[in-house]
Amino acid sequence: DVTEIEEKEAQAKQEEQIMKEQELSNLLHEKRYLKALGLAISLDRPHTVLTVVKAILREPEGRRHLEENIVRLRKDQKEAVLAFLVTWNTNSRNCHEAQAVMETLLKHEAPDTLLQFSGIKSAVESLLPYT
Repeated sequence: DVTEIEEKEAQAKQEEQIMKEQELSNLLHEKRYLKALGLAISLDRPHTVLTVVKAILREPEGRRHLEENIVRLRKDQKEAVLAFLVTWNTNSRNCHEAQAVMETLLKHEAPDTLLQFSGIKSAVESLLPYT
């Protein structure tokens, strides 16, 4: 009977998730945005990434801080943010944040680099009608 083992694994996974949620909350409270962005991206939480972006933009000189944080992300993290911002851009409440992140990516990434992002073609096609 493997039911007990599966239940323990599920419980351990749930506890780990709760710990990561608490860590994310602490990072936001401490204004450690780069780590918060990385953790939210690794948890595959587009809304949480959006919350972090909004928190950064509320800071004095928020645009500059947003640029500093987005530029320091790894390529796979930037790809994830690009996929998230496609969804954000379709909602008028979140489109300004999506445009700010997109502006940063366009300004700091070479066109050849952007073309190597997975899903760039569909992202551009999805962004055009709303941008």
